[in-house]
This record gives sequence, C-alpha cells and structure tokens, in this order.
Amino acid sequence: MTSPAKRFVHEQLSRAGIIVGSSNADVTITDERLYERILRQGTLGLGESYMDGWWEAERLDAFLFKLAKARIQDAFPRDLPLLWSILRARLFNLQRLRAREVGEKHYDIGNDLYSAMLDRRMVYSCGYWAEATTLDAAQEAKLDLICRKIGLRPGMKVLDIGSGWGGFLQFAAERYGILGLGVTVSQEQAALANQRSNGLPIETRVMDYAALEGQFDRIVSIGMFEHVGYKNYRFYLEKVRRLLKPEGLFLLHSIGGNHSSTHGDPWAEKYIFPNGMLPSIAQIGAAMEGLFVMEDWHNFGADYDRTLLAWRDNFDAAWPTLSTQYDERFRRMWRFYLSVFAALFRARQINLWQIVLSPEGVAGGYRRVS
Repeated sequence: MTSPAKRFVHEQLSRAGIIVGSSNADVTITDERLYERILRQGTLGLGESYMDGWWEAERLDAFLFKLAKARIQDAFPRDLPLLWSILRARLFNLQRLRAREVGEKHYDIGNDLYSAMLDRRMVYSCGYWAEATTLDAAQEAKLDLICRKIGLRPGMKVLDIGSGWGGFLQFAAERYGILGLGVTVSQEQAALANQRSNGLPIETRVMDYAALEGQFDRIVSIGMFEHVGYKNYRFYLEKVRRLLKPEGLFLLHSIGGNHSSTHGDPWAEKYIFPNGMLPSIAQIGAAMEGLFVMEDWHNFGADYDRTLLAWRDNFDAAWPTLSTQYDERFRRMWRFYLSVFAALFRARQINLWQIVLSPEGVAGGYRRVS
C-alpha cells in the first residue's frame, strides 16, 4: 500500500512534470524513507537525504530547477526545521553574536577547494557573462564593471567589505592604480590574499566591519551583505555612510530575494552559510532611506546560473585530487549546494543585484556603464 506521504510527494512531483524512477527519469528514489523525511524536515530533509544517497538525479540542477519553477515547496506544510529557523532569527541577532561563524565553517574549510573551483583570481561571486565565454573572462568583466561603475581613478582609497581572497582589490590596484583595504572574517582568506598581493598597495585584515574606522573615496561590498542579517541592514549602511567621503560612491553587490524574509533556508544555514539570509528590495530600500541616493540598480542574476555550473564543473574535475581531503558525503553536499543555487537563479526566484549609492547624489547625475 502506498503511504500518504509517498502519495503526496508523487502528486507534487507530477505537478512539476517530474518523472520518477523509470527510463528517462528525472529522479530515482533509492530509499523509501525519503517521503516521510521530506514531509518532516522540508528542504533540510531534501538536502540531507541527497547527501545520504537516498535519491539520485543524473541532471541534478535540471531536477532542482523543475522543483523551483513549479514552486512545489509552497504546497508542503511548514516543517520543524523551518519553524526553528524563523523563531531563532526573531529571538537572536546571530549575525552579530556569531559574526565569525561563517568564516570558520565555510570560508576556512580549505583554500585548496576554492582555488580548484574558482577562477584564477579566486573571485567567489557572480561573473558577468554578457560577452564572456570562460569563467576567468566573466570574473574579469565583473571586476572591471564594478571599477567603471564607481569611477575608480589612480590614488583613490578603496575599502572592500568582505574582500575574500583579495581578487577585486588586486584587479583594481593593477588596472586602476588604487590603494586598498579589504576586511574578512576568514583567517584562511586573509592569509592567502596577503600572499597574493604581489607588492601592490593593498592589505587584507581579519576584521568585523563594525570595527572599521577612517574615510574612503570608494567602498564596495561584493557578496557579503547576505551575511549581515535583516536586523542589521540599517546599522550596516549607517556604518558605510560614516566611512564614505561625501563625494564618494558605494557599490553593493548582493544576492536578493523577490520577497522579504527574516530567516534563511534550514539546509543552507546548517551546511553552507550559517546565519545567512537574502535581503529584498523593500528591506534594502528601507535600510538606506535618508542615508543615500540610489544612483543605479542592476540585476544580472541569470548570470549566476552559469557561474555556479562553471564552479561545479571545476569542482568535479578536481575531485580526484580533492577526495584525499574531503569525503563522499562532502562531495554530494557541495554538488547539491552549487546545483540548487543554480536552479533557483535559473527559476528567477533569487537575483543578483549591483546597487550604486551616493551620500548626496552625483552632481549632474550618475551615468550608467555596462
């Protein structure tokens, strides 16, 4: 007899046009306990059951895209991991209480992994594929796009909040002659960034953005705002405003959601980005009101699909070497992470925004570049 849980899940999969367990199947179920687990644990159960080998999909990103496009998660009851994520975010300000946790659990897991997966500059954010055909070219195009959007000139003092392995500051110093300071909460990132600085006038420090002081001609934040938390959006932008010279520009590069939320996804929070959450247009707008003039808002989220798949291809190619350091469960976890985010961007459920802000408005008007 078919269990109610199995019947419900199959109904939802059928609604999404997903074929289960036959020739040309989208997904093969290898453990019947999957159905109850998904109903109890939602996205946490879906991701963990893949990590445990309870289901297989030959084209993982395509299967997850069908789930996302049909929004079948909306038909499922609220599960306990999701309710706990919502409650925890309301009760605590974990992004401030545990500001360094994401560095320790995600960015410090191994420079060998990231150097194998990313482009030659180790840029861990969306590439710009308008005219690019390779990951290296897409990341160079993105870095140059940012430099042109904020009008970099030689001698400018630039701050990069969440600077990673230093790729942006290295590029900006080489091509535009700037002086740069980057801050990160990852010991591993900072160490490698400073090794790779090649005598350029740039420095990376392990430092919480809240402790920053000084004045800068330009400030960028590339893929860090997702770690700030909804309770701190205003505080963060107030801090940026104090650090930015009156005639300066700030570029915020962030993943964003179509709906306002106050929590993250339970699986991603547990395994990939502790305490991460995506801002909405409304949340960013409210946080910057009275602090900045919004000069430009650019969405190229569809390019993140291609970026994530390029990272996954690199990860797969490097696995024979990486497997000496990471186990099979990690491999499945990491492939699920890259595939599910690619699917969400492809379904346009999440976006990639570059927002240019000025403290007092650009005299004569801001001229957009592309």
